[in-house]
Amino acid sequence: MSGIPLILDKIHNALEAQPVLCSFHNLNAIVHVMKQPSSLLLPILRSPFQGELLAWLFLHPEQEFPLTELARRFKVSRATVMREADRFISAGLVADRRQGNLRFIRARTDSVVAAPLAELLAVTYGPVAVLGEVLASVPGIDEVYVYGSWAARYRGGAGDVPRDVDVLVVGSADDDDLYAAARAAERQLGREVNMRQVSATAWRRSASDPFLGSVRSRPLVRLEVAE
Repeated sequence: MSGIPLILDKIHNALEAQPVLCSFHNLNAIVHVMKQPSSLLLPILRSPFQGELLAWLFLHPEQEFPLTELARRFKVSRATVMREADRFISAGLVADRRQGNLRFIRARTDSVVAAPLAELLAVTYGPVAVLGEVLASVPGIDEVYVYGSWAARYRGGAGDVPRDVDVLVVGSADDDDLYAAARAAERQLGREVNMRQVSATAWRRSASDPFLGSVRSRPLVRLEVAE
């Protein structure tokens, strides 16, 4: 059997349970069910965060990460990271290790699905995991956004997984440095990366620029540039 069907079965079976949050108003047993939006970039996942976490782990297979660091990176609670980590461990996708009060997790590269899963995550959630990191060493960057079709899909728009990623860099970085970063990201993501830079002043005055005005009016995903 090929790798991709195995991936789909493993993830779907292990992660299909949808957590709910229940509250009671006054003394009436009124249950409010609140679900996270499902992932449209990779519909077998319950939420975008699952994709982001899996992509971060499988696109950095040589590293292990403490749950507290992952919670800080993705701006979620430690309990949320722990819950997803437990699901991934049950599915055989992730391994964990304890050191004192810290718990570390890493991708299981010995799994039969590891290589095809990493490839699948690279073309779906890879930009979140890769772009901020490859741009970290480039001086002169103030902000980084993904825009266009990938951002629209990430924010819940319907359609196929985009074949390229449009990146807007706000700052005064050297064009050669940005070109090198884009090519490095392409090698990891397996897709074209189109990088465009504008000055901080132009970004603040984007209402007067047709292109930047259009970018601002559509879905944007701001990326954290790794330190």
